[in-house]
Amino acid sequence: MQTSPGTPRPITRYGTPVLHRRCTEVTDFDDALAQLVADMFASMYAAHGVGLAANQIGVDARIFVVDCPDATGAHTVATVVNPILHLPEHRDLVTDSEGCLSVPGQRAELARCATATVTGFDVHGHQIRLDGTGTLARCFQHEVDHLDGLAYVDRLPTKLRKQLLAASAEHPGTGIAQDG
Repeated sequence: MQTSPGTPRPITRYGTPVLHRRCTEVTDFDDALAQLVADMFASMYAAHGVGLAANQIGVDARIFVVDCPDATGAHTVATVVNPILHLPEHRDLVTDSEGCLSVPGQRAELARCATATVTGFDVHGHQIRLDGTGTLARCFQHEVDHLDGLAYVDRLPTKLRKQLLAASAEHPGTGIAQDG
């Protein structure tokens, strides 16, 4: 397991208001932001996740972190502040199992674009662009959804979503979820 100089925070569960609205743009690239990012990485690693949006630890800010493999198996470890998701014009969809730290213990098949790009800023305010394939592309889409107030279960048929949320509610609550 990776480590981070931050402090793990409890994972916010589906149903908490901060998870269901668009997060606020970040304007200050300061020590407080650097500490938040460190805490986000610590929280993601403690929960055994591959990505985490700020609202998943209760913070209303457009930031996500990832430590995720692409289609070749190469890992990308990154912070993206104020991300903008760019999907290809011709969308090659891949259906795969997806889970979420905010819906612990549950997974479902979901179609996502096979490739995705995010632009935004790093923790120091420098512009960045990241191109993703495979799981990394899925992660970019999943985390930007969070920052827009959506969880992956919101993209599922109503009956399946209700089943997963009911099963997740019975998942032991340690404050830290156990799946990605």
